[in-house]
Amino acid sequence: MLDLLVRRATLPDGRRDVGIAVQDGRIVEVRAGLGADTQALPPARDVLDAEGWLVSPPFVDAHFHMDSTLSYGLPRVNASGTLLEGIALWGELKPQLTQQALAERALAYCDWAVAKGLLAIRSHVDVCDERLLAAEALLDVKRRVAPYLDLQLVAFPQDGVLRSPGALTNLKRALAMGVDVVGGIPHFERTMADGAASVRLLCELAAEQGRLVDMHCDESDDPLSRHVETLAAETVRLGLPGRVTGSHLTSMHSMDNYYVSKLLPLLAEARLNVVANPLINITLQGRHDSYPKRRGMTRVPEQLAAGLTVAFGHDCVMDPWYSLGSADMLEVASMGLHVAQMTSRAAMRQCFDAVTAAPARILQLEGYGIEAGCHADFVLLQAREPLEAIRLRAARLAVYRRGRRVAATAPATATLALPGRPASVDFTLQR
Repeated sequence: MLDLLVRRATLPDGRRDVGIAVQDGRIVEVRAGLGADTQALPPARDVLDAEGWLVSPPFVDAHFHMDSTLSYGLPRVNASGTLLEGIALWGELKPQLTQQALAERALAYCDWAVAKGLLAIRSHVDVCDERLLAAEALLDVKRRVAPYLDLQLVAFPQDGVLRSPGALTNLKRALAMGVDVVGGIPHFERTMADGAASVRLLCELAAEQGRLVDMHCDESDDPLSRHVETLAAETVRLGLPGRVTGSHLTSMHSMDNYYVSKLLPLLAEARLNVVANPLINITLQGRHDSYPKRRGMTRVPEQLAAGLTVAFGHDCVMDPWYSLGSADMLEVASMGLHVAQMTSRAAMRQCFDAVTAAPARILQLEGYGIEAGCHADFVLLQAREPLEAIRLRAARLAVYRRGRRVAATAPATATLALPGRPASVDFTLQR
């Protein structure tokens, strides 16, 4: 007997009236018409009638800071709204942190994430505090949330691995404790030369230990911040193609086209992964401009055209850098679509992929997708297609993890009281 049968689902690739059979936490069959005949249903302990709504793999956030999330206002609010004041604020807050408070805020955010169908997160963890409280707290959170959310941790030297005394030692300690990925922040080192040296040092460490790499890289409006070039070159030199991610890369929005025409082939040769963070990039970048103001996000369409895997991350929620957010990756996709002017149907579909399939590849998630053999992790969205899901920030009617329902949201409805008009409004587009 099947554990779960989903019937009458629409899939992101456009397949309709699809049935999904689940056994022992895995998808065992996906095909059109499966379970359509209610008189000949495969025996299943639980049946979900999707009623034609969209069934998607879960959302994935490839760039987040869970150690700072939900700390908005502590110890004060970022008055200037700049990246640098946010970093300074975080430095003020670090001595006041406790492991219990870190864990409680992270667990609360994980609850938000599951409710929104966000079931995998890569979180950067500051390792510049000698106590490594954040690493200890989030390793504990990772264990506790494992039944319903994949949490991948990055050892992140927020104050610079060369600039901050003891940061390299702390980073290695965090990796030994169980943190997964090597991080860095070359543009925050004291000199351009130190930034390039930090990239080489950290990539060599990752190669020695067989680790993935994810660096905050060139999160700046300065077109001469070009550490991504070094990151790509080191990726090639050390044989790490496909295993290295450059996050933010915002300086690319200020670079001249000639230099970018040289840079993109190098990134493609390195098979460098890219994570843009639309909500935060559009908020923090361009703060030194009057008018015209730069948009602040990396060159997503050009990177996609070069064959790179590009994801969108949430980055921050209610912390020293960003006062808003709700773990909704559809909001992230919508902002990315607008900022990058990706308004063709194909480009909008790429924006949906940027919060689902693309980040799953970057995190190297095993068993991700809606195919036989994949984990039975999926979200039932109140939308008929991915574009509609982005437009409506579609309600998550049901969220499943390993074939078990872990969250549900009531359908979004509006009731009118207008004479001569229908009693309810349907915001979806029937096709």
